[in-house]
Amino acid sequence: MYRAFYRKYRPSTFTSVVGQEHITKTLENAVKSGKTSHAYLFTGSRGTGKTSCAKILSKAVNCLNPIDGNPCNECEICRGIDNGSILDIIEIDAASNNGVDNIRDLREEANFTPANAKYRVYIIDEVHMLSIGAFNALLKTLEEPPAHVIFILATTEVHKLPSTILSRCQRFDFKRIEPEAIAERLKEVAVKENLNLADDGAMLIARIADGAMRDALSLLDRCSSIEGVIDSTAVAKSAGLAGREYIFDLCDSIIQKNPAKALEIVDKLYNDSCDMERLITELTSHFRNLMVSKAVKNFESMIICSQGEIDIIRQQSEKTTLATIMSCIDILTASASTMKQGANRRTSAELCIIRLCTPSLDTDVNAILRRLSELESAIKSGNIQVKAEPVSVPVKEEPKEEVKVQETKPEPKPEPVKEEPVAPPVKEEKVQPAPQQMGTIPFDRWPEVLDKLYENDKSLIVMLSGSSAFVHQDKYLLIKGSPVLEMYLKTGEYSKIIKQAVLDVTGKNYTLAVYNNKQEEAPKNPLSDLVSKAKQLGVNIEEDK
Repeated sequence: MYRAFYRKYRPSTFTSVVGQEHITKTLENAVKSGKTSHAYLFTGSRGTGKTSCAKILSKAVNCLNPIDGNPCNECEICRGIDNGSILDIIEIDAASNNGVDNIRDLREEANFTPANAKYRVYIIDEVHMLSIGAFNALLKTLEEPPAHVIFILATTEVHKLPSTILSRCQRFDFKRIEPEAIAERLKEVAVKENLNLADDGAMLIARIADGAMRDALSLLDRCSSIEGVIDSTAVAKSAGLAGREYIFDLCDSIIQKNPAKALEIVDKLYNDSCDMERLITELTSHFRNLMVSKAVKNFESMIICSQGEIDIIRQQSEKTTLATIMSCIDILTASASTMKQGANRRTSAELCIIRLCTPSLDTDVNAILRRLSELESAIKSGNIQVKAEPVSVPVKEEPKEEVKVQETKPEPKPEPVKEEPVAPPVKEEKVQPAPQQMGTIPFDRWPEVLDKLYENDKSLIVMLSGSSAFVHQDKYLLIKGSPVLEMYLKTGEYSKIIKQAVLDVTGKNYTLAVYNNKQEEAPKNPLSDLVSKAKQLGVNIEEDK
């Protein structure tokens, strides 16, 4: 009869257990020194060797000829345990024997001495499935068992065990096996089974197994029917990883903010009988991969994908930001939890897709952070449409009329050049609409300043979109723009950048201020109040002229 790989190649000694050396070495020393405990607790994820180590330990403590703490697997006790003829080793599945009566029977049976072996060993698998009453019934026996009884408890959910049980056992935590160790073991099995297993195929199986040796051997068993080389492509087809192009297309639509195309993909999948809840789950997993690829430089070992899919994930992650990815994961997670309670899963899925494609519909903090992150990314890359307003329309067109006048000036540093634009507007005071603007004239070279700012700081030019400037009393440069402009001018860094651009264009060092139509008195420098208070306190402040 054919035996599956995970049964055929189950380890029979502690030394043959892969990836759990911190546990097997301790158990070997305990058996060798004769200091075995009366109760053990093996905990860890599936397929990491908990039950295998329990069986090896049950043989090692009863073996007639142990070898350095390992069972010999040749004496009649070892062979009897392997073939099931020794009844002193009892395996109990707590998932189906979780009642109080089952544990009471165990307690009564434990009082009998072993028939053939030295110890009666009880291996209780999935012990977290026991009821509260069953745990209470087991508690006293577990605390003070007969000298000939050893309990080995195995579980994948140790947090469900009562603390009274945990405190009475020696606990061993089985960790996930490293992919490299799994791949090495798979190559050994492939040689014994005459399989042509490629290195990339073995590594992909190891990553799919997610630290579980049993899952890896089962997948290799499935791939053993493939003719030829078992490479990553063959493994991907056998594992069902191929044919996920719709996830990549859907993600592209979300990144491009194209809800129409995204809904077309969802509609096609729905007509092909795709479960909408599974679609949301797969999309969440894909965005998790994008998050890992964005946060980790060498992320290939942390995701389960073929090499071709890894390249696509890398390309998609470069097109978006980490804040956007995390916001999408939050939306997908919330939709997955509410979808189970909704009446129409298709509508819930479509609503989720539209929210992913249209972040402006959400007003929560994560959505706002996502939009700010995308705006910052667009500004840094220069791929933003707002820059066309100040540069192409007002900045580029207005200087065309004055360029002839400016070209007649050899350089901006001669004094006549500085005073020339000031003189004509002074004679045209009748153009000024109100007395409070007396002594204030338009600053004709403001478009040149915007051009200079665009070369040095593209993000600042966005805030100055549609702005204009005026010269007051040949000392102040008044900037007229959006309401938030005053806040930016009070920031020393931005004010310094604008001031330097004006100096580069005109050769004159103006004091920056905000233009105010309602203010009849001379405009004040945003820092003038602070300077006045400092002088009142006797602090000597030298103002920048």
